Amino acid sequence: MHRHQVSFMLLMVGAFLSVLNQTLMSTALPAIMRAFSITTAQGQWLNNGYLLINALMIPTTAYLIKRYTTRQLYLTAAVIFMLGSLIGAVATQYPILIIGRMIQALGAGVVIPLVNVVVMTSTPPSQRGAAMGVVGLALNLAPVLGPTVAGAILEHLSWRYLFGLTLPLMLVDILLATKLLHNVGHLEHFRLDRIGLLLSGLGLTLALYSFSNVGEAAFLSLKGIVPLVAGLVLLSLFVHCQFKQTHPLLNLHVFDYRQFILPLIINMLLMVTMYGNSVIIPVLVQNVFHHSALVSGLTLLPGSVLTAIISPLSGRFYDKYNFRWMVITGLCIDMSGSLLLSSTGSQSSIWFVVLGQTIRQFGLVLVLIPIQTHAWCMLPAPMIPDGVAVYNTLRQVAASFGTALLVAIISVTASGQWHWSMNSQLVGIKLSYLSSTIMVGICVLLARQLRRAHA
Repeated sequence: MHRHQVSFMLLMVGAFLSVLNQTLMSTALPAIMRAFSITTAQGQWLNNGYLLINALMIPTTAYLIKRYTTRQLYLTAAVIFMLGSLIGAVATQYPILIIGRMIQALGAGVVIPLVNVVVMTSTPPSQRGAAMGVVGLALNLAPVLGPTVAGAILEHLSWRYLFGLTLPLMLVDILLATKLLHNVGHLEHFRLDRIGLLLSGLGLTLALYSFSNVGEAAFLSLKGIVPLVAGLVLLSLFVHCQFKQTHPLLNLHVFDYRQFILPLIINMLLMVTMYGNSVIIPVLVQNVFHHSALVSGLTLLPGSVLTAIISPLSGRFYDKYNFRWMVITGLCIDMSGSLLLSSTGSQSSIWFVVLGQTIRQFGLVLVLIPIQTHAWCMLPAPMIPDGVAVYNTLRQVAASFGTALLVAIISVTASGQWHWSMNSQLVGIKLSYLSSTIMVGICVLLARQLRRAHA
């Protein structure tokens, strides 16, 4: 086996475990809420705390990837991830559990962009779709496989075992990487843009903190608006400063490429619906239909199987066929699944939810890899690390916002301010799926403007 293939596989395992751990907690949320006596809005920090640190780390990865070797970066990030897993496994208080999750995110925030950059810079352009399809098998399978694995574990064991699950696997990967992982790319020696790092870090922190408050505060309260406005001001200053720097933290000239911007916006909207759904499904199955955590996880299993089968194929289709129509088709399938789930009633069968979720996942897996590959292929090679960092940062911001927004819809309808004839939590879930349907509809309109560059 070629040495680059071995390195690719080792990085893929690390990325898969990072994303898997991010979603394992979604199914465990009800059990953790009971264990620590916390509300749904407080519980969402289990995901949002992770996403927050992840989003803060990703902007620095463009600098780190150019400045340090693949081995140095990966081994450091993987060890940090393991440390966070260990803290989470032994945490006796909820704040300590959140700290463990945030330390995990420090490592994962480097591993995932590193995989993408290594693939895009070491693969011929004609094979990038196929290679990114394999990456998608890890990064898109993990979010839907995580709840299934978590449900099976929670049926018999404590939620603490969810942290322990990734520890031995990551340890084996690290030991192999110390011997077999090879460096990819060339290093550049320049100073870190500390002002840019400070502005982006504070701006993203305040914006994501505002999103996290949506679930427990009024939509237009000072607690939500003030940090959001402050965060947007700091991010505006960050953007202004980046265009003046000789060696910016992020080369924002990636936004000069319209065919990079369109996939980015589509991806952000889909992340809102995808990660919000990872919270909604456990609430719907466990709290509304009163099934076990195992059933909640198994609800996503058919979608996981489809993802495993189609992800590599969707990348190959990008290399060979008119990807624009494949993306539009996938979005229409996703939209039909969201609309179906919005009609869920209190007497609906669990199989109705399985059907709707499987349809959604089938549509998503046709879309995510082609638009991601397309966005990065439209950039000059030296700008790919910056494009990956920008794409993944905004992807995480959208994921955090989506989780907060859809949880907020459920929280507000369940707060007693609304008087419905049916379960108020179910009303919130139905409204969340209607919101998702509208967002995917917007994606369809944007996808019509996607164009592959001429050779």
